Amino acid sequence: MNAHCERVIGTIRREVLDHILIVNEAHAHQVLAEYQEHCNTHRPHRARDQRPPETREQPAVSHDRVPRRLLRTRVLGGFINEYRYTA
Repeated sequence: MNAHCERVIGTIRREVLDHILIVNEAHAHQVLAEYQEHCNTHRPHRARDQRPPETREQPAVSHDRVPRRLLRTRVLGGFINEYRYTA
């Protein structure tokens, strides 16, 4: 169990805390809550075949050659970017 905890802490540290200056406890809660939402709803995980943990099914593969518009969502003030195609 300790190895799992160390891996999660290391990931949070490398991806967030090494790049953002935390001012106080309230700021730390805000940053970690926003990263938690990003990690669980958007960030791909290798153990889940590149799906986020809160996704039940594999995203549909589109084979159409129609160009679609790409939307960017900024997370943590633009430190992390999420990309999605529009319909």
